[in-house]
Amino acid sequence: MRIIKLLSLILFLILSLQKLSIANDNSILIEKISKNLRCLICQGQSVYDSQSDFALSMKLLIKNKIENGESEDQIYNYLKNQYGEWIVYDPEFDKKNLVLWIFPLILFIFGGLLIYRKVFIN
Repeated sequence: MRIIKLLSLILFLILSLQKLSIANDNSILIEKISKNLRCLICQGQSVYDSQSDFALSMKLLIKNKIENGESEDQIYNYLKNQYGEWIVYDPEFDKKNLVLWIFPLILFIFGGLLIYRKVFIN
């Protein structure tokens, strides 16, 4: 009888630690996603940093979607469909925003050529 109680206690502790580990992983994922989302109410703040009603509801939405088994990409896709690409701080590289990614490089090269011309040619 004593062995059964001891085994059940050990099993209970193992399951509790497993639940705690899963909860910790979920909170890390919620934090990661909410840091990469803009708060639509607060200017210049992420959802993670903001305490607005919108940010709190977004954190709750993210938590519910994670608990329902959705992946990070599925959550981002849902939010992009609801609020547009602007909500994500780190935009994806695609044809629509190719100019945004290449323009700084072109500007850097043009500036370097201009400086080279002014310094070494004249």
